[in-house]
Amino acid sequence: MAERSLVSLLVWAEERWPERPAWTFVAPDGGERTLTFGQVGDQSSALAQALRDRGVGPGDRVAVMLDNRLEHPLLWFALARLGAAMVPLNVKYRSVDAQHLVDDAGVRLAITSPAYADLLRGLSPAPEVVLVEDLEPAGDFEQHEVDAAAVVNVQYTSGTTGRPKGCLLSHRYWTTLGRSLTEEFPRIGPDDVLLTAQPFFYLDPMWNVVTALMAGAHLVALDGFHPSTFWEQVRRHEVTYFYCLAAMPTLLLKMPTDERDRDHRVRAVQCSAIPPALHAELEERWGVPWFEAFGMTETGADLRVTPEDHDALVGSGCLGRPAAHREVRLDEDSQMWLRGPGMMDGYLGRPSPFSDGWFPTGDLARLDDEGRVYLVGRLKDMIRRSGENIAAREVEEVLLAHPAVRLAAVVGVPDEIRGEEVKAYVVAPDASPEVLAAWCGERLASFKVPSQWEFRDDLPLTASHRVEKSKL
Repeated sequence: MAERSLVSLLVWAEERWPERPAWTFVAPDGGERTLTFGQVGDQSSALAQALRDRGVGPGDRVAVMLDNRLEHPLLWFALARLGAAMVPLNVKYRSVDAQHLVDDAGVRLAITSPAYADLLRGLSPAPEVVLVEDLEPAGDFEQHEVDAAAVVNVQYTSGTTGRPKGCLLSHRYWTTLGRSLTEEFPRIGPDDVLLTAQPFFYLDPMWNVVTALMAGAHLVALDGFHPSTFWEQVRRHEVTYFYCLAAMPTLLLKMPTDERDRDHRVRAVQCSAIPPALHAELEERWGVPWFEAFGMTETGADLRVTPEDHDALVGSGCLGRPAAHREVRLDEDSQMWLRGPGMMDGYLGRPSPFSDGWFPTGDLARLDDEGRVYLVGRLKDMIRRSGENIAAREVEEVLLAHPAVRLAAVVGVPDEIRGEEVKAYVVAPDASPEVLAAWCGERLASFKVPSQWEFRDDLPLTASHRVEKSKL
């Protein structure tokens, strides 16, 4: 199945489960829209014909700027049917952000809703802007064969430390990722109900779509991540599996406890960057194991903790072992490199970052005797203070363990004497610099304790709920 295109996978699924619910989208007002696998096939085919009528064909790159709604993945499959690629645009973008992606990707056509049409029409040069409501098919769609190696996404990275780069993702990228989640842990199957709360211009909902398609599972997509109602939606839709990342587990844990916290059907949660100090508390509160997982836009699904290792690794921060299709090694600087099938085909318009098939992640890591990977920090997120190397991640994890801290980001700032000083940005209305410095001082070497503090009502987050340090 890994060599199938998304198109052949969809045809296979709609023939096998035509009446089974495929997707349920929950709107901001609580309304729901559900499509069966058969309807996904029919409606994506109709959209493909409408796009073909507008001249979209193989190799074209079409921007899509939409909130979480059924049309987003339908357009993805429609473009895949045509051999074209989708360029997802973050709905929080404004003129400069959007202009960069449209120019960099060579977009000539953008599909959007009335909410974002004026923004796209105001770009210079502007692509042709089409409202998704105006895409009306005329005639029957004739499906041509689609190569699994064809690029189906120009997926831009979050750009936490620089301008976003377009990752060229093929059909094979997605099917390799989906197969790893159906054939390996968590072994998503037809009885599972998946939930995603991330925006569809980001990677996670899209691999949820592919995984559910492969398994015949039902995918529930929320309009966004809302900590106060998240578990209510999990219970309502009888969800058995979900993935979250970055600040999401911390924000969930900050919500008031509920007598129904353990009243759900979730069998496994996968999460990237589980706060080690909060890991056991997350499991105790909701009565379900949380499994660390690591992946990148560039590389797909790479590392994961499985049930065999879970109990020994709770609170360790361990990323687990490589997936069956992935190799890992560390270079002399402790940077982690990854190799194997199902990675991106490079960055659009930029030199290849690969070396003999190996991709440099930019993450600093260590391996234990069992071959399990532990993240130490980021190459570009290390602070050099008076000759001492400090991983910003380590200090952030200590801060997030304080009950008053909701969000935290640690950066290095120039200092004439020490080279760099440690500065912490925190969202903690009921704490003070003295309290948090003392908290850190009890848990970290003195040179790691922030000397500068800035308290804010909120911190800028990327679509993946990581703090966007470039805006601090």
